[in-house]
Amino acid sequence: MHASDPASAIDPRCTCLLLRQAARVVTQLYDKHLRPAGLRTSQFSLLANLRHDAGLSMGELAARLTMDRTTLTRNLRPLTDAGWIASRPDPDDRRRTRLALTPAGRAVLRAAVPRWREAQRALRERVGDRAVLALHASIDDTLEHLE
Repeated sequence: MHASDPASAIDPRCTCLLLRQAARVVTQLYDKHLRPAGLRTSQFSLLANLRHDAGLSMGELAARLTMDRTTLTRNLRPLTDAGWIASRPDPDDRRRTRLALTPAGRAVLRAAVPRWREAQRALRERVGDRAVLALHASIDDTLEHLE
C-alpha cells in the first residue's frame, strides 16, 4: 500500500475487530457446552434474562441486552415458537405486554444451567481466574464510558 492511501492508516489491531473475534471464540465455547441442552448462547441469555416471575417488556429486555428491538424480535421467535416464552398483558398497563418464561421454558433453562456453569468453568480454566476477572472489569469500565 502507498503511504498516501487512507487504508494504510488502518491499525491491524482494531479494537472492534479484536472484541468481535473474542466474542466469537467465547460464544463458540459456550455454544459447545450448551448444545446438549438444545440451546445456543444467545438463546440461553434470553431465557436467563426472563427468569423472574414478573417478566420484562420488550423495551426492558432490549435495553438489558443492548440489542435493537428488530434483532430481539427475530431472536425471540424460535423461543416463542418452541413454547418457552409467552407474552402476557402488563398488570400495570394493559396496553403493554410482558415477556415471561413458560413452565417449559423454565425447565429448559434449569436443564441448561449446569452446562452454562461448565462453560464458565472451561473459560476460567483456559484463560485463568485473574484474566477473566480483569476482562470483566475492563468490559464493565468500557461499557460505563460508552453508554
